[in-house]
Amino acid sequence: MNKTAADLKKEILRLTQEYSSLMHQGNLPAWGRESDFIPGETIIPYAGRVFDSHEVEAAVGSTLDFWLTLGKEGEAFEKEFAAFLGVKHTLLVNSGSSANLVALSALTTHKLPSHQRLQPGDEVITVAAGFPTTVAPIIQLGAVPVFLDNNPATGNMNVALLEKAFCEGKTKAVMMAHALGNPFDLGTVLEFCRRHGLWLIEDNCDSLGSTYSMPLERAKKLGVTQNSPGIPSDGKNITRYTGTWGDLSTQSFYPPHHLTMGEGGAVNIISRPPLKSYAESFRDWGRDCWCASGKDNTCNKRFCWQLGELPKGYDHKYIYSHLGYNLKPLDPQAAIGREQLKKLPAFVEARKKNWEILRAGLAHLEEFFEFSLPTHATAWNQDGTFDWDDSGCQTDCSWFGFMLRVKATAPFSHTDFARYLEEKKIGTRMFFGGNLLRQPAFVQLKKDRSEALRVVGSLAGADDIMNSALFLGTYPGLTQAMLEYEIKMIHEFCLPS
Repeated sequence: MNKTAADLKKEILRLTQEYSSLMHQGNLPAWGRESDFIPGETIIPYAGRVFDSHEVEAAVGSTLDFWLTLGKEGEAFEKEFAAFLGVKHTLLVNSGSSANLVALSALTTHKLPSHQRLQPGDEVITVAAGFPTTVAPIIQLGAVPVFLDNNPATGNMNVALLEKAFCEGKTKAVMMAHALGNPFDLGTVLEFCRRHGLWLIEDNCDSLGSTYSMPLERAKKLGVTQNSPGIPSDGKNITRYTGTWGDLSTQSFYPPHHLTMGEGGAVNIISRPPLKSYAESFRDWGRDCWCASGKDNTCNKRFCWQLGELPKGYDHKYIYSHLGYNLKPLDPQAAIGREQLKKLPAFVEARKKNWEILRAGLAHLEEFFEFSLPTHATAWNQDGTFDWDDSGCQTDCSWFGFMLRVKATAPFSHTDFARYLEEKKIGTRMFFGGNLLRQPAFVQLKKDRSEALRVVGSLAGADDIMNSALFLGTYPGLTQAMLEYEIKMIHEFCLPS
């Protein structure tokens, strides 16, 4: 009997599922596998890929079709992801760092009014401690980052400094990350941006699934009128996912993140559709045409345009309105992402649960450590609840990591602590680049061109984070036994018998 191509593909995918089930047991979520953890021998990574045979099958199936470049799987993911968040559009790119570059580049387009357009020498307010590629695009595009200090308790910006940082006619945008899954103070930042007519770009790479709640009347004044899809209304507050409050937001799908494509990222266009065509142009070589790969003349005017100094009728597929890049991912990556997206709600809940297990398990070590708090929280309670400030705003964190800071009075340094955990095969990370102004690249930039950046106030909080903080993992691959081992080892380090 002769097999058809469809028969062969079906058999290949069946065998792929079988192979993956045998080979990738260690990558299943903690609740989907038997524990093979050996305390003191098995490495506990701070993060990792969590997937099952469905992702492998999706990748192989897409590769067998061999379209490869961004296509039907990418288009489907973009629609599904935008629908999950409740934004106008999602645009896939090849990394979270590229997403930040594309999002900020979109604001440099000559198609925006001059008072809104980000041009060389204009300023973008950001925060001192974090990941460098949140800030790098500001400098790469010729703008000036204005660094504000961090609040060590949340990892986020000290928003009390915003007005001091503002410069009439120069400040055009605010761009910063939600730190380790902890939303920054969106209420204060949004009010600041609305008051001064500024763009807000949320780097949501570490915070997919986190939510921010704001009293209904306050949200309405800011133009935010409904919850994100799937979040029930209580009639008193607006609750939305992070990455849906500003003008643009970015995602990373690198393996440590909330969902993965291996490499990959996205730009979310929250409510202003024209920003999609600007961002898409910068992603796709700078071209003016918006046809998808493999499609021609969707505007029905392919040979009717006259732009720049080109002759009338020049092929629109080869007209370039921007100095762009090629930052698309591959279609098999999007196929993987579609399967990951189905698992996202469970992944988010696992991150929250793992953070709470660590917090409760280490509660008796407060003489040695300062523990993080969600933005707007004032205290953590033994029952897992929080006390909240009087702003009326609350946060629910899809934690990227569990950050703790070694107190100055502790009999050990955070480097001693990190080395000990590494010896015990417990993975940790510092708070990314710490105070970025202390990094070699920024030290050199200040020497070469002191006007290339500006600092407002002291950076004592960012230095505190740099000198005292590290974080443990919260990702869905962590088992109860792993978390209990981490807690036990930390107790033994702090309170040796």
